[in-house]
Amino acid sequence: MGFLHALNPFVRFESCWNPPLKNQSFLKQKNYLFQFLKEGRRVHVIERDLTEPDRIVGELLQPGGYLKLIELGLEDCVRDIDAQRIFGYALFNGGKDARLSYPLEKFESDVSGRSFHNGRFIQRMREKAATLSNVRLEQGTVTSLLEDEGTIKGVQYKTKNGEVITAYAPLTIVCDGCFSNLRRSLCSPQVDIPSSFVGLILENCDLPHANHGHVVLADPSPILLYPISSTEVRCLVDVPGQKVPSIANGEMANYLKTLVAPQLPHQLHDAFIAAVDKGNIRTMPNRSMPANPHPTPGALLLGDAFNMRHPLTGGGMTVALSDIVLLRDLLRPIHDLNDASTLCKYLESFYTLRKPVASTINTLAGALYKVFCASPDPARKEMREACFDYLSLGGVCSNGPVALLSGLDPRPLSLFLQFFAVAIYGVGRLLLPYPSPQKLWLGLRLIHGASGIIFPIIKAEGVRQMFFPATVPAYYRAAPVH
Repeated sequence: MGFLHALNPFVRFESCWNPPLKNQSFLKQKNYLFQFLKEGRRVHVIERDLTEPDRIVGELLQPGGYLKLIELGLEDCVRDIDAQRIFGYALFNGGKDARLSYPLEKFESDVSGRSFHNGRFIQRMREKAATLSNVRLEQGTVTSLLEDEGTIKGVQYKTKNGEVITAYAPLTIVCDGCFSNLRRSLCSPQVDIPSSFVGLILENCDLPHANHGHVVLADPSPILLYPISSTEVRCLVDVPGQKVPSIANGEMANYLKTLVAPQLPHQLHDAFIAAVDKGNIRTMPNRSMPANPHPTPGALLLGDAFNMRHPLTGGGMTVALSDIVLLRDLLRPIHDLNDASTLCKYLESFYTLRKPVASTINTLAGALYKVFCASPDPARKEMREACFDYLSLGGVCSNGPVALLSGLDPRPLSLFLQFFAVAIYGVGRLLLPYPSPQKLWLGLRLIHGASGIIFPIIKAEGVRQMFFPATVPAYYRAAPVH
């Protein structure tokens, strides 16, 4: 199976594939299809725009995602694009900083995170797909799914010349990104937009901790920095809410200079001001959406069209690549896709099998974002300080959370235990050395606040599928035999 544009949600494209001689199917975003191509399935890729994308998303691949890239045989797509190796994170909070390293001791020396220009990465994926004789790449826009008696039969798309074409296939895989206009018939989307990212590129500056992502616990919300080439650093400023200061009238530049710049590490201040003055300021709404699919014969939903989480933790590509590996393995024994209802029932297992990994990364992203945002609530303030101090302890206190963050150990129970370990640590900080009724009350509020953060996210993800997937009948579905 191929790679993903979930990392690049603004690009929408559809594609189709069919096993030799017979079956044909459409999939959006050719990157998902590369493994299908390698296995001899013919693929027709219809992409809205084949020029190199210029995005502020899909630039950071966690080590867990890189391992999936290796599993797919696509690790060379991060070579020769000036990609930077990432070995962990550095946290900054009120003049203090802590470096958190990925637990990579058990892996080959090449395994680490990667950060890069998204467009360069996408072009490498396109080039790799184009080397296969069974792929047809076309520029166009899919406008609708073709449905007949509840089964998706194919798509209707418009070519770059304006010609409307109808194409049929036994399986349509839809992955047209976070702005999907096709997902409503395949899922019940409940999209939340908690904030927006304001993106800039800092040039010719050195990060305080080389080859690390940087998270500044700023007011009102976090700031991310990571290298995307040997001379450029991506800066993403989180702005809570759905409204951001206007770029056109200068409000944004003033906001960045007066509120954001003073909170950055001093080594980056001048480069940040220079980037603001240069004026290439980009914005992007941050979306989260739990996976809530409607199993539909003839179609499958993938990527950001299917499931989104806050991009604070950079987990989107890891989830998408994990989904790709899983779907590849599920479809590998299937040679005839024409029995749409039987195939649909079998692929219900995909939605269950993906849950532990995807839900862990999704829940971590949502919970960590809420913890890292500034708040006037004393209990929330204590939770944020406790999280920073807990991670700063190092050893087992940082290895567990960072293993979750990196996608190397995405286990739901581990996430749950680590989250409440931080909360309990926060209560201990309050009560030692001399407890008081006021401190005890604040500690109880801290636990209550932590519960109020994580439990709604877990509920939205699905408690049973997340923690007890083996109790779901679809978990045991076997491939249909023809």
